[in-house]
Amino acid sequence: MIKAEIKGDIIAYVSKNGNGKYGWYVGIVADPKDRLFNEHNVSEKYGLWIYSPADNSQVARDTEIDLIEELNAKGASGGGSDDTTFVYAYKITSTSKE
Repeated sequence: MIKAEIKGDIIAYVSKNGNGKYGWYVGIVADPKDRLFNEHNVSEKYGLWIYSPADNSQVARDTEIDLIEELNAKGASGGGSDDTTFVYAYKITSTSKE
């Protein structure tokens, strides 16, 4: 997907599900399910999360930077490798791990 499509999908999802007490985290990754459910400890069944594939790692990086800024989300740009082609976001909870 291109940057505009990914941003549109994730911004719409965040808007629909609200900022709440903790806010959101945005990142990029090669394996979004492992990162979300194992590393960040997001509940697959009850958590609020979304991910989208990017056309390439540069699109993923550019989209991540834009989303962190536009959503005032937590996250850190600059990571990843050439395999890092997914952009993800999740609602931070008391049990999730940044």
